[in-house]
Amino acid sequence: VAGLFKGAVPTATRAMALNFGMLGFNSLSKDLLKDCGVTGPAQVFGASAIAGFFASFFSLPFDYVKTQVQKMKPDPVTGEVPFKGPIDCAMQQVKIGGITRLWTGFPTYYVRIAPHAMITLIAQDQVKKLWGTLGL
Repeated sequence: VAGLFKGAVPTATRAMALNFGMLGFNSLSKDLLKDCGVTGPAQVFGASAIAGFFASFFSLPFDYVKTQVQKMKPDPVTGEVPFKGPIDCAMQQVKIGGITRLWTGFPTYYVRIAPHAMITLIAQDQVKKLWGTLGL
């Protein structure tokens, strides 16, 4: 049964970072766009695109480390794994390539994550409008 939850903590951590970027920056972006005179569908679309960027930015380091830990294999001679855990993995990666190593593959990750964030946020906006018309 414990095997079912292997990797749950890194996955949940990544999800929290993604939601922080997506939800926090969507709200902020809507306000800033409104202050610039952008309203209606353009405001919703623009804010969701900005939020998609930040969702990608904040979650990629966690995704990168999670993937490295999931892909690690024991050394064939010693049997030791290269990382003791996610924190050790992150520290080793930063030591090897600097802090920007944690954002390796950002363009590809953004193309994968931003549409998900945008669709989610645009749908959320539509649901909120529907609730408003129903008096909820």
